[in-house]
Amino acid sequence: MESDGGEGTVMASDIKAVGVVGGGFMGSGIAESTAIAGLPVIVFEADPVRRSGLLDRIGKSLSRAVGGGKIEQADMDDALERIAVADDLRDIADVDLAIEVVPEDLKLKLEVMRSIEADVSHDALIASNTSSIPIAELAGALQRPERVCGLHFFAPVPVMKLVEIVVALDTSTETIVKARRFCEVIGKRSIETKDRSGFVVNMLLVPYLMAGVRMYEEEFATPEDIDQGMRLGCGHPMGPLELCDFIGLDVLYEVCNSIYEEFKRDEYAPPPILKRMVASGRFGRKSGRGFYEYGNKAG
Repeated sequence: MESDGGEGTVMASDIKAVGVVGGGFMGSGIAESTAIAGLPVIVFEADPVRRSGLLDRIGKSLSRAVGGGKIEQADMDDALERIAVADDLRDIADVDLAIEVVPEDLKLKLEVMRSIEADVSHDALIASNTSSIPIAELAGALQRPERVCGLHFFAPVPVMKLVEIVVALDTSTETIVKARRFCEVIGKRSIETKDRSGFVVNMLLVPYLMAGVRMYEEEFATPEDIDQGMRLGCGHPMGPLELCDFIGLDVLYEVCNSIYEEFKRDEYAPPPILKRMVASGRFGRKSGRGFYEYGNKAG
């Protein structure tokens, strides 16, 4: 598969192995999508409990795809064979692309990005899956910022086709082309965006979601009616409060704060009720309770 232009010719085969740092919901989804596309992937997760269950979680996701007729059992077996779970971050040393997928905490992400750069080769691409932190703020802490970009995936990764490629001030053309080709290889459609907090999708999505949260906070309508209004009136597959619960209220709170900090516009500010729900451990589906009750934790 040849490059469609740009500086030099970059082949998809330049990315022969992928490292994923962070084995949570998003990280495991990126690993699954990469492996099912035929690329070997090494996943490092610092939490030993989460790390021990990583392959089982990916296997369950692939089993659902088999049950739904999306892939064959042989495809699932081959994909699992391509996934290695690392006990040490240094095990990703030989990858051509390392993707950081840790929580939305700037200090943590900077620490992880520096560690990745210390371990991978001089030519390896380094990407962040951040949904709101400017890439320049992460790349600026590294010695070679030109090989850094954002690869913002959407949940659930195996289902959602979009990846935002975030281009920072120092990101090279070669890095962009390689990132674009990687997205193609794993069956995703990419869009490119300048490096500003929120990128394309969250800049549009967050004000909509926060409007729904404010309606709830002001008791303007019930959560069920708010969501049903958008599902039936606008054809959305989920209403805003359902989607908040699915994304994770803790994640949304950090995204809102990041975008608001950059633009100081009220529509991006998290409403007070969101802060209190997060402080109370009401994160949405993953904690079993958000705007709705989910019984057992949804994972």
